Amino acid sequence: MILKTSKKYKQDFICCLSVLLLCIGLMAGGCSFEGEERSAQLQILFSMQDTDDDFRNSLTEAVQKAAKEQGIELDVEYSGGSVTAQIEQVWDAESEGYDAVICYLSDPDSALRIEAVAGDMPVIFVSNKPMDDYLTADQYMFVGSREAEAGTYQAEYVWNKLSKPKKLSVVMLKGEPGHSGTIGRTNAVYRFFEEKNVKLDIAYEDFAFWSKEEARKRFNQIIEAGKPFDAVFCNNDTMATGVVAAMKEHGIPTEEIPVVGVDATQAGCRSILEGGMQFTVFQSASGQGLKSIETAIALIKTGTAESVEGLDEDGLCVWVPFEPVDASNVSDYYQEK
Repeated sequence: MILKTSKKYKQDFICCLSVLLLCIGLMAGGCSFEGEERSAQLQILFSMQDTDDDFRNSLTEAVQKAAKEQGIELDVEYSGGSVTAQIEQVWDAESEGYDAVICYLSDPDSALRIEAVAGDMPVIFVSNKPMDDYLTADQYMFVGSREAEAGTYQAEYVWNKLSKPKKLSVVMLKGEPGHSGTIGRTNAVYRFFEEKNVKLDIAYEDFAFWSKEEARKRFNQIIEAGKPFDAVFCNNDTMATGVVAAMKEHGIPTEEIPVVGVDATQAGCRSILEGGMQFTVFQSASGQGLKSIETAIALIKTGTAESVEGLDEDGLCVWVPFEPVDASNVSDYYQEK
């Protein structure tokens, strides 16, 4: 028998738990699988932030596809970016007897609170990575791509495209505050140029929240400011296509000023083919979706992710590689995934 608690009680508990974790921390517990065979179909919850981004949509579809192929009963719920809503979703999944949760974190700092309500139920964080200290091998794990690789690929492309300059003025449009992709990609770009001894001038840097329209607004501010720039770095393709649209409106040639993104979405690849964006980095939504399901199944059935290809030495993360994409190979990625 499952004891159902009131929504108010859950909200009060979550608030108290948040304060407690901030004050004293929480040590994650180990995994406690008994190795028994389950007679019922495995049931997994996928908690996704929202549907406002091309990559997140593709990732959701990939998780659903992989679950269907593996005969998993998958329920998808959206948090709307609310940490409280996401914690309640995981709370309900644990109380209702789900076997595991796959979670695209609304906020990476909420991972400990997610784990606290999950208890012994495995949680696989996907794409938006919490700190390593918040992960536990074979219990609370991460599936995704190394964000620094994407930023390094972007910087290397621009550096070579502009003939390895000693000085460079750039625009940086970032995703959302605190997101692992925002932090990892942005820092890797700056680190690359520092290591190459390039004197870097940041003509403009701001958050555009993965949004095409927000990127257009930010770019219009750049034009109004009148500060020159040599390249535009965007943490994802959706923002990059917004920049390209704004550049065309202002008559700025994209063939002379590289605009680079991340994800190799269909819109991003089409932009490269049409001479808009010049470069992107393929983040495999299908790969991350498949590995999330594979990792969940392994933890449910065996209590360990040792058999999952891509598992790192610490047993905390399953990595899906990034791939650089430009005009020379974009046709390989411009297709429905």
